[in-house]
Amino acid sequence: MADHGTARPVSGEIMTAASSARNGSAVAADVVDADFIVLGPDSPTQFDRSPPQTPVEVVEPAPLLDGMGMLRKGETAPEMHNASPGGPLFWSGGVLIALLAFWVSGGHVLFHENAFFGPDRVTSALSISGVSSRVDSSGHRPVLLVDGEAGNDGMEAAELPPLEIRVTGNDGRITRYGLGTSGRTLPPGERFAFSSRLDVPRNGVTAVSVTFAR
Repeated sequence: MADHGTARPVSGEIMTAASSARNGSAVAADVVDADFIVLGPDSPTQFDRSPPQTPVEVVEPAPLLDGMGMLRKGETAPEMHNASPGGPLFWSGGVLIALLAFWVSGGHVLFHENAFFGPDRVTSALSISGVSSRVDSSGHRPVLLVDGEAGNDGMEAAELPPLEIRVTGNDGRITRYGLGTSGRTLPPGERFAFSSRLDVPRNGVTAVSVTFAR
């Protein structure tokens, strides 16, 4: 049984009168007196009891991108629509590629000397001169005799093309006759004489001309 006469250890603080007064003033300083009133439904004073409104930030949706447009960064939809389909470098490259393909596929043949400039230059070097025509009526039927010569006035040998003789009748009708040369090659300065016997138009002959056939 515990002995009431034996002192027990106690933890705490001994309060004196001075400390009690000091604590009391601190507590009194924390107390604030407030008045309140009760408002009835007929009171002229009204208070806004609606909850405070929080401003909502409107976020615009990002433009939809499809295809390769998803890989392009930092570019909005209007900028993409206003962008030009291709610059000068793009079109220059396309034209260059097309010309290169044309050249590889055989276009270089057109620029060959004989293929592009050859025929006109060779034809201009050849000439026809000394053309004469007459009607020979000594036989059973009248015959138109056409004589002349073709020459090479150039500095290189040239192949002589076929000749074309045009006979114009009194009625204005033109009859064409072909005179072959068998692909004869004329050296520079050489002449090739030709002669042909043709039928005489029924209404007579007005003019005779000889040219190179095209």
